[in-house]
Amino acid sequence: MTTEMVMVDEIPFPSQITTTKPLSLFGHGITDIEIHFLQIKFTAIGVYLEPEVVKHLQQWKGKPGNVLAEEDDFFEALINAPLEKFLRVVVIKEIKGSQYGVQLESAVRDRLAADDKYEEEEEEALEKVVEFFQSKYFKKDSVITYHFPANSTTAEIAFTTEGKEEAKIKVENANVVEMIKKWYLGGTRGVSATTISSLANGLSSELCK
Repeated sequence: MTTEMVMVDEIPFPSQITTTKPLSLFGHGITDIEIHFLQIKFTAIGVYLEPEVVKHLQQWKGKPGNVLAEEDDFFEALINAPLEKFLRVVVIKEIKGSQYGVQLESAVRDRLAADDKYEEEEEEALEKVVEFFQSKYFKKDSVITYHFPANSTTAEIAFTTEGKEEAKIKVENANVVEMIKKWYLGGTRGVSATTISSLANGLSSELCK
């Protein structure tokens, strides 16, 4: 059976993937910055969720996507829903893995520090993730995936690039895992506004069904 593809900035994303069960592409977007009126795109992002996720978001039924995109409580409920989540991040502009690692590290560390959760264990767990990316080179079309199993406080991060075997790391510190989720799915503070907006619209229309 062929899976339909969704184009995210000219990069194909399957509309459904199967991990332990089928997950649907609920939202997608990009990370970018603007320098001197030039938009530089770094990555394309796809967010895959279990379709049952809407059962956990019923109190937002009937709200339009543009309203949901501004409601951090909604994304908090999404992050905390005891269901499987999967992020697929595809490189548009090549960078060193260490640059990506530093971005992830500062985003996660700042969030942990703000919640008073940045202790030695978190520092160690975060350091391992940064080290994992340190040795990688993010060629265009390389893929980073984040797999958050249902009812689990762990995450599995994988990296694939042309001509090399897939590399994986498991993150077992619950606080670090939570903040990685928040980096990508954290509503108005998420790393990609386009992804948050798309996710809000996707979930809003699903909630209306």
